[in-house]
Amino acid sequence: MEKKTKQNVVIVSLFIATFLTAIEGTIVSTAMPKIVEELQGSQWYTWVISIYLLATVISIPIFGKLADLYGRKVMFNAGVIIFLAGSTLSGFSQSMEQLVLFRLVQGIGGGALATIPFTIIGDIFSFKQRGKVQGWIGSVWGISGIIGPLVGGFIVDTISWRWIFLMNIPFGIAAMLILSISLFEQIEKKKYSIDYAGIIVFAASMSSLLYGLTLLKEKNGLTTSVSLLFGIAIIGIILFIWIEKKAKEPMLPLTLFKIRILNIANLAGFLLGFILVAVTFYIPLWVQGVNGLNATSSGLAMLPISLAWPIAGILIGRWLVNNSFARLALIGSAIVIGGSIGLAAMQTNTSMLWIMLLSAVLGFGFGIVITTFTVAVQSAVDWSLRGVAMGAHNLMKSLGQTIGIAVSGLWLSDQLYGQELEGSLHTVFLILVILAILAFAVTCLLIVKIE
Repeated sequence: MEKKTKQNVVIVSLFIATFLTAIEGTIVSTAMPKIVEELQGSQWYTWVISIYLLATVISIPIFGKLADLYGRKVMFNAGVIIFLAGSTLSGFSQSMEQLVLFRLVQGIGGGALATIPFTIIGDIFSFKQRGKVQGWIGSVWGISGIIGPLVGGFIVDTISWRWIFLMNIPFGIAAMLILSISLFEQIEKKKYSIDYAGIIVFAASMSSLLYGLTLLKEKNGLTTSVSLLFGIAIIGIILFIWIEKKAKEPMLPLTLFKIRILNIANLAGFLLGFILVAVTFYIPLWVQGVNGLNATSSGLAMLPISLAWPIAGILIGRWLVNNSFARLALIGSAIVIGGSIGLAAMQTNTSMLWIMLLSAVLGFGFGIVITTFTVAVQSAVDWSLRGVAMGAHNLMKSLGQTIGIAVSGLWLSDQLYGQELEGSLHTVFLILVILAILAFAVTCLLIVKIE
């Protein structure tokens, strides 16, 4: 397969797909005020973003498994088609209700774009190359974080918000065509058994969990409806495990949980996802609400993360040759602890330069530890399980982010400025320190060395 696959051409396709998913959040968030102004229905504001994330979280492991059964290329193209269908429909939405529905479709396709590229990298690149390629992919996320708000603002101001969705079409088509002509796979043709029951139960339980977390903040605590949703989620997860034990081709093979390195990577990934989303949301809030600076300053405060992360990812490609996963993951986790402590120690008069330095430290730490765990997961299993293994890992990181923003929001002050906000953000940052220490402790269990 590697002899016929054109690696340099494939990576272009993966860059485009990654760019589409990476820029999605920032560009849509920038356009939301204009969208609500035109379509009305402000009560649907948060759902336009959260429904996309929910659909993506649910579809990530599903596409991971299907990619193992039917091949990376066909499922990648299927995901792009669904993503583009949702994008096109979103661009022509006539109401907020329609936009939420079409964003659900887009998010389902987004699950494929969020996980299959990492699986393909594990397939076609050697162990020594994977870290370097992951660094390149990380740079796409960094670039998207920088230009997303700028592009979104420009399109909304000069053309129409609808084009933030319609612009995806040529990029998506290009990604499909490039991958189709450059990736060669030898798939064994046989009839597969699809785990429909597992897919349905998993989707229902995750939807209940994530919707319950959303309502938890809106209702200011546990209510009957929230408790019911959490109950459904727990029962659904138990039922899902039972189904997976019986399924001929389980969506999430339970044998994966016998692989030590995957369990450690997934648990650490969940904790790091929680920390990452809180850092991304609350550093800008501190800059504006506590320091009293403008939105441009918030963007500057986050810029070092976008720059330091891909630099660390590229360096990992060299370091992995002579170092174990454990050593590098521990170094990255320790750096994240240091950055989190720095956030918790901030005061009202903390300078922008110091905040940017902390941002760079956190970006470098995340770049090391998350890239290391991604390569570890890719290398821990063979082709037949790589898709589902990467799907499970990406699911845990996405769940960490989704749950992180919901749970950390419980401590956030309703007053988004002044001393009250400062106190609540200090509480959140202290929680991040605890989670970072837990992630380090989990990583200490990682005793796997490449021969």
